Amino acid sequence: MSCFTPSRRWQPAFYPFKKEKFGKRLLGRTELLIKGTLFGCRMCGNCLLQETAFMCPMECPKGMRNGPCGGTTPAKNCYIDESRKCIWYCIYKRAEKMGREEMLLEVLPPLDWEKVGTETWSEVVSLVRKTGTARFIRNIFTADKVKKSETWDSVFKTIRQPGWWQGDSDYHAPGYQEPLSELERRLRNGEFVVATEVTPPISANTDKLAKDIELVKPYVTAVNFTDSSSARPRMSSISCSKVAVDHSVEAVLQIAARDTTRTGLQADITGVNELGIFNVLCISGDSTKVGPSPLGPMNILDIDSVQMLWILRRMRDEGIYLDGRTMKNPPKMFLGAATSPFAAEPSLQAIKDQKKVNAGAQFFQTNLVFDADRLDPWLEQLDKRNVLNKVFILVGVTPLKSFKMAEYLHTKVPGVSLPDNILSRMKNAGEGAPEEGILIALNLIDSIKRKKGINGIHIMSLGWESVVKRIVTDSGLLRN
Repeated sequence: MSCFTPSRRWQPAFYPFKKEKFGKRLLGRTELLIKGTLFGCRMCGNCLLQETAFMCPMECPKGMRNGPCGGTTPAKNCYIDESRKCIWYCIYKRAEKMGREEMLLEVLPPLDWEKVGTETWSEVVSLVRKTGTARFIRNIFTADKVKKSETWDSVFKTIRQPGWWQGDSDYHAPGYQEPLSELERRLRNGEFVVATEVTPPISANTDKLAKDIELVKPYVTAVNFTDSSSARPRMSSISCSKVAVDHSVEAVLQIAARDTTRTGLQADITGVNELGIFNVLCISGDSTKVGPSPLGPMNILDIDSVQMLWILRRMRDEGIYLDGRTMKNPPKMFLGAATSPFAAEPSLQAIKDQKKVNAGAQFFQTNLVFDADRLDPWLEQLDKRNVLNKVFILVGVTPLKSFKMAEYLHTKVPGVSLPDNILSRMKNAGEGAPEEGILIALNLIDSIKRKKGINGIHIMSLGWESVVKRIVTDSGLLRN
């Protein structure tokens, strides 16, 4: 148990990949003894404590370094290990008490595995000496807040923001003028857009996939293909997207951080334009905890969704790879992210969402929403942060087919909850449950499309693609 971090370490501390000199090993063990006791340090070698309210984010089972994944229980416990609080929820609450919320907006880098398991104190000492030890101590205790901040950052920001990353807390507008996709063009034109999902097949045959794509084609602007949702393997999102493009349908490529690395991400994205793909949705992905046995790794992601956005935005706008290499013809993409409006208090959720927008997100697809009025506090917080004019929001809607489905979504899917009245309607509907589910979806859409800051809906058909026509037509959203 850490003295200052209200949770326990889920994983052991890291060890370096190469043998170090005795002095380095001794300093590392001393650092672990002190920082491990005080902060739950895991010796990641890339310390972020100054930006995370002095709680170590590496206590997150996923190793999320830029905020929560949205997968918490109603009690705000981690959905991977329900015996403890979500560490990022604890970080947010402490930062709120300390008045350090704005510090959480800085886009923090992924691990540099050359440093993982090694100590950081010698680098701190080296940078303090470079600044000037006497000057550093004098400025840290000065009443001049600007000078104090500059001096502190000269050491600790240099450590947490290496030259290959250069993260900050600023908004970076897209570095291009004309829309890159039909989805972006319609959203910029102020249209209320309809997008949907088509479920990827579990086999190599694409006949049903093509049929489902053709089924929804007249009614939506774009089709999203999930990237092994619920950690269950299906045909890849990139393959499904190519099938959609071949059928003259705009695709939204979904990439889950769970199954990718920084190298794989950049390699895949460099070639997507050649496949006709220009919309990319970056998500962390469901943990293998909710997937089938035998379970895959439940520990650290190589990169999280915020880091994915930062990397891809820089590739597009600056023509630069993470390792610093430049490219003459960078990929073009309209970048999106997922968000779960009810995963935390609206004021805290808005911080994570603003961070995604700052990193590069141009549109959001929300988790499933079953209570339109609950969106209002979240939208108000985004408005206060001047975010609504920088991002397009598509609200997730699904038609319920049965009470069993409604109950499953309510109890098993992180970030999703159904009001009692909807649960009662589905329970009492009996054999008429599918029709009742459609009516509920239509009622929700009617409320959602009236809200300021909402730019469209994303219909999650969950394998019921044939219902898209009915929903779009009866909701009055069918384009002429």
